[in-house]
Amino acid sequence: MKILIGTKNQGKIEGAARALSRYFDEFEIEGVDVSSDVSEQPVNDETYNGVKNRIKNLKIYAQENGVRPDLYLAIESGIITVSDKWFITNIAIIDDDNGFESSGLSPSYPVPDDLIDDVIIKNLSGVMNEIFDKDDERHNHGGGIQLLTKNQVSRIDLNESAFIMALTKYVNQDIWN
Repeated sequence: MKILIGTKNQGKIEGAARALSRYFDEFEIEGVDVSSDVSEQPVNDETYNGVKNRIKNLKIYAQENGVRPDLYLAIESGIITVSDKWFITNIAIIDDDNGFESSGLSPSYPVPDDLIDDVIIKNLSGVMNEIFDKDDERHNHGGGIQLLTKNQVSRIDLNESAFIMALTKYVNQDIWN
């Protein structure tokens, strides 16, 4: 199975690969740097729009380069509000050329009220670097969530969870058809 994913971020690729390996014995995943066409730190609907744009741009890339994948994957992390509370979440989409699309969300974690504006302006990584006095948070695979959970959950874990949720529709298509 040939899979294109709309990122070169190794943490996102590894999360997708871990999710896929739960359902498929053999697959090849290739990361492609495509734009989300949204803000550096997506807010609310920008998060979903960003992942949809990555899928659209990934399909354009595949068509222009003669690549015929079985599946297109993308994921976007953003800050969203639910009932006046702010959370960081990841939205994953799995798509193909036959009209199939599925999406899933990762577990989400709260953002302190006094940091909302900074996260939106600077992005989560910048704020985490300041709070934890670290320069390498964005570059290691753990992400801000690993710092916040004291090494219990990593960014890769969140990406994996979002892709597993998106895969539930794919591996159970008979329920949706």
